[in-house]
Formats: sequence, C-alpha cells, structure tokens
Amino acid sequence: MKKCRITVMKITQHRDLMERFENPMENACGMKEGQVFITNGWEKPEGFCDSAWGSLSAFVMALACGGEDLYKGWMKNPKSAMISCNDGFRPVSFYIEALSEEAE
Repeated sequence: MKKCRITVMKITQHRDLMERFENPMENACGMKEGQVFITNGWEKPEGFCDSAWGSLSAFVMALACGGEDLYKGWMKNPKSAMISCNDGFRPVSFYIEALSEEAE
C-alpha cells in the first residue's frame, strides 16, 4: 500500500446560499489553499477535516491500493483524482495523488 499526497487546491464560498440557508457558524473548515497532507496508506492524516475525509477516503483507498485511471482518461496523471468535499456552502477541492513511497 502506498502513501498519498492530498493538496488543497481551491476553497469556494457561496455567500448567497450561506446568507439564505445557513445558521451562523463559529468554526468553518480551517483548510488553506496549498496546504498538503500525506496519508499513511488510506489512514486519515492528522488535522484533516472529518467531513472532507468522508468525501475523499474511498478515492484515497483506491489510489493507495494501486488503483489507476479512476476517471477513465479524464486525469492527466492516472494515479490521481480531483475530489471536492460535500460542504455545499464552502466546498473545498482536493488533488489526491498516489506516491511511490510505501505506507508504514
């Protein structure tokens, strides 16, 4: 099983939807664009958002276990995936790529 790199690519905020539907939040996702996390196999990295992990973990597991071309030719790197978390108000887009380094 391989390690994977997860990079925060983009954070979007849909302020119109937040104002219309969301209760005031004291603590939204603390991720920052460019932030990088390294998985040990498909274990959730320390400090990674639990909700985002729910959206990404199956893709991380597939790539860590040697899966390739998950999107049938869409990705330039067949050992990668682009996934967004399931937060409809402030979705975060992640680039996941399998590394050559073995998990511990």
